[in-house]
Amino acid sequence: MVEKFEMIAKTQQGLEDVLAEELRSIGAEEVNVALKSVSFKGNKEMLYKANIQLRTALRILKPIYTFKARTEDELYGQAKKFDWSSLMNISQKYAVDSVVTSDVFNHSRYIALKLKDAIADHFREKTGKRPFVDPQNPQIRVHIHVVDEECTISLDSSGESLHRRGYRQTHDASPINEVLAAGMILLSGWKGQSDFIDPMCGSGTILIEAGLIAHGIPPGIFRKHFGFENWVDFDEELLQQVYNDESMEREFKFSIIGSDISKKAIETSVENIRNAGLQKKIEISTRSVFEFDPPKGKGIVVTNPPYGERLKKEQIESFYRQLGDCFKQRYSGYDVWLISNNVDALRSFGLRPSRAIALANGALECKYHQYSMYKGSPKEIIKKTRV
Repeated sequence: MVEKFEMIAKTQQGLEDVLAEELRSIGAEEVNVALKSVSFKGNKEMLYKANIQLRTALRILKPIYTFKARTEDELYGQAKKFDWSSLMNISQKYAVDSVVTSDVFNHSRYIALKLKDAIADHFREKTGKRPFVDPQNPQIRVHIHVVDEECTISLDSSGESLHRRGYRQTHDASPINEVLAAGMILLSGWKGQSDFIDPMCGSGTILIEAGLIAHGIPPGIFRKHFGFENWVDFDEELLQQVYNDESMEREFKFSIIGSDISKKAIETSVENIRNAGLQKKIEISTRSVFEFDPPKGKGIVVTNPPYGERLKKEQIESFYRQLGDCFKQRYSGYDVWLISNNVDALRSFGLRPSRAIALANGALECKYHQYSMYKGSPKEIIKKTRV
């Protein structure tokens, strides 16, 4: 019987339910949502699939040891008792990350330091030698999560954060990361059933994530390396099997179209789109959002307009007012989804959102709004449906 174990997928706040749905769709069991994370169960194949196929996960942790401690010395002693040689070789460099929510322990950095010492001293007492710590490029990344007195040590199977897909070499001034872009698209409900447009596309991340979703291409296939490839139980044959699984891939009959007023942003987009192998699947051009004419019929817009960082304060409200008028006049039949951290700007947009979701873009707290662009006014729509 294949061993099943608990795993934890970390994500950004606001994307937990989307990630849970993704996990269920790839066959994960006992899926449970928590703040910025989703726990689930599966085997080694599921661990590999989670890293390669999930669009909204930042990293996949495998808990290996849970214990209670009330002091730093007790934590150190408990951690040192664990058989670290069963998980790593003394020649492997390692690093420790920590998250602490506790009245008992105040400093997450000190907790990380105590765990580093415990691992090193375990090997020193056993072999007379200590493994090296390398915070920048570790072969083994260990994570400790402390809630009050309960300490959970996990192995990080991802290594570098999963939002770093590998296709995006350069960035524009105010980028949306790949996980947030994918999450925004999945929150909109779009899975390739209509035209998709980003008329302020910046470096093209939203367009690329839409292209991957539309064609069923796993986001992890661009990655050169995962953390679990350094584990003692790594199975190269199983990884190749998961990596070469094309069962999710599908045909896409609509268009993905992007534009931006910045020539430099479009040059960056073109490079990133080429890196993702989607150059024949995404249409892109240099033009203002106010010059862009979308295809007629139903479709969806997901975009990240300027918040204020790229425009002066006095320009923002006027820009959003014009933007609202532009969408009303040109995008009949479309659902428009905007992310912004500028509440005043969103008020100037001139439309009432049908949905508002709280999301974070880096350190910025944002609102993600859905606007449905009807033909005629909402009052006329209501009259027609009553006749």
